Amino acid sequence: MDTTNTAARAETSPGGILALFRDVADGLTKTDVVQQTGLSRTTVNQRLEGLLGAGLLVPAPEDARTRGRPAGRFVVNRDRGVLLLADIGATGLRTAICDLAGEVRAEREAVCDVSTGPEAVLSVVEEQFRELLTETAHADTDVLGIGVDVPGPVDFATGRVVSPPIMTGWDRYDIPGRVGPVYGCPVLVDKDVNAMAYGEQRLRYPEVDHLLMLKIGTGVGTGIIAGGRIHRGADGAAGDVGHIQVTVEDTKEPPLCRCGNTGCVEAFAGGWALVRDLRTAGHDVTTVDDAVRLIRSGDPTAVRLARRAARILGIAVADAVNMFNPRVIAIGGQLAHTDEQLFAGIREVVYRRSLPLATRNLQIVRSTLDPRAGVMGLSQLLVDGIYAPHRVQELIDVRER
Repeated sequence: MDTTNTAARAETSPGGILALFRDVADGLTKTDVVQQTGLSRTTVNQRLEGLLGAGLLVPAPEDARTRGRPAGRFVVNRDRGVLLLADIGATGLRTAICDLAGEVRAEREAVCDVSTGPEAVLSVVEEQFRELLTETAHADTDVLGIGVDVPGPVDFATGRVVSPPIMTGWDRYDIPGRVGPVYGCPVLVDKDVNAMAYGEQRLRYPEVDHLLMLKIGTGVGTGIIAGGRIHRGADGAAGDVGHIQVTVEDTKEPPLCRCGNTGCVEAFAGGWALVRDLRTAGHDVTTVDDAVRLIRSGDPTAVRLARRAARILGIAVADAVNMFNPRVIAIGGQLAHTDEQLFAGIREVVYRRSLPLATRNLQIVRSTLDPRAGVMGLSQLLVDGIYAPHRVQELIDVRER
């Protein structure tokens, strides 16, 4: 197969032409497209007619500064449709509706225990989707895509969760089959940390091709961006550092993890593990947020446990740094809000245990999108999918029938 010719055809297809417009806020003219693609003016006219007819491009709005619209300038039609997003965590969820530029127009939050099962959780999601469409005055037919992320391993090809440690009742559940038929559109399902990693890279570090997203909330998860793309691995299980087994010197017997193994990083350093240890120490805590507040208050026991968790997390992250060599490690989740109690310990161990070349230009930073990183990442994934060359051609073909 001639991949060079295939790539060239994709770049000059209607979808490839549309991609040029996505990168330019104030739009392009036909002449701009001719110059950038090398296509004939006749071919460019045909491509643009298809994109305009499908409503994917529109004439650029009038510019008050120039008292008129530049002749023949076009922009992406961000209002061609909307996307629905659901970021499902262990103890809560966030839903949103966004336009085709990935900009959130409205959102909702809810306290929701993922272990109550898919029927209960997805019922909340569906109710909030209806509220968001009503709030923004959109019909079901305006929805061009749905994105859902969950706190567990996902077979990306089927959108089904596979043997999730904390998601009781979700194993092999058909999420796309549940939420998609109402809207008749594609449904993307991914691991929550993959979506967070993609959002962080696309919106905060677009110049960085290798990024690691570490989420430390109820559990511990990692998303990997390699070469500018999500690295899911052969079966969607890549990056699960929370279930790396570690040996901790001050522990007589390794704790039982929720996955069924013992001695996992998460069993020492996850939010649920900190709640367990604080309760054992006599503190009245029931949630990860309770633990975070206690750590931030300076409670000696809570601070000691947080620092210990940070060092254990550092061991797993150092292994990932040596294996993957990211340029940025972005840390999110509830425990990221303990600030230096967590970051100092992780940095100390990572820089001590990792190879000098791997840490020479490494940045370990707090996520700037958290707690909206999942929603923002889903929006970018869906927009990329809708503007993929084959999907653009489908939208044009539907319009021309």
